Amino acid sequence: MSKITPLIAVSITSIFAATAVHAATPIFTFKDKSGKSHSVDVITKYRPDKIQHPLAKIDKSIDPKLLKAATIAQERARAHSRSRCWQYVKEALLASGAVSAYPGTAYAKEAGSELVNKFGFKKLSVRDPYKAPVGSVLVYGANKAAGHVEIRTKDGFVSDFKSKIPSPRPLIGVYAKS
Repeated sequence: MSKITPLIAVSITSIFAATAVHAATPIFTFKDKSGKSHSVDVITKYRPDKIQHPLAKIDKSIDPKLLKAATIAQERARAHSRSRCWQYVKEALLASGAVSAYPGTAYAKEAGSELVNKFGFKKLSVRDPYKAPVGSVLVYGANKAAGHVEIRTKDGFVSDFKSKIPSPRPLIGVYAKS
């Protein structure tokens, strides 16, 4: 522990000295074992919201009405959930013309089977929500709850609210139509 303490003291002194000289970008300077000086920028804030996830790809084989549904859902979405994900997704699908009638299932976890059986959707072989194409419908399960459903957008996921990350629930399937 005593070997580390002088290094920490030098490091802290370096930070304060660098901050005074470079107010806009604090720099940390240190010496390696051989005595050579190095410097790096100091990260002053941790911003988990700045973590970049891959942007979704637009698959030309997917019905363009699903791209429109993603846009409609994104425009209507709120900042926080109102526990109405399936209702908002149903309305976006209907408004875009991706479905011919308002889906009748009550629970979000039942959305996939209804989309396949009544509206011509197909379950895609995608298992990673980040790799789902724009406009696809992602359906999540839950043991004792209604589940969750969302539409993939270019930079995130949308239902009754917008999110940069997918639902933490278990993914039942990703659905789209040609």
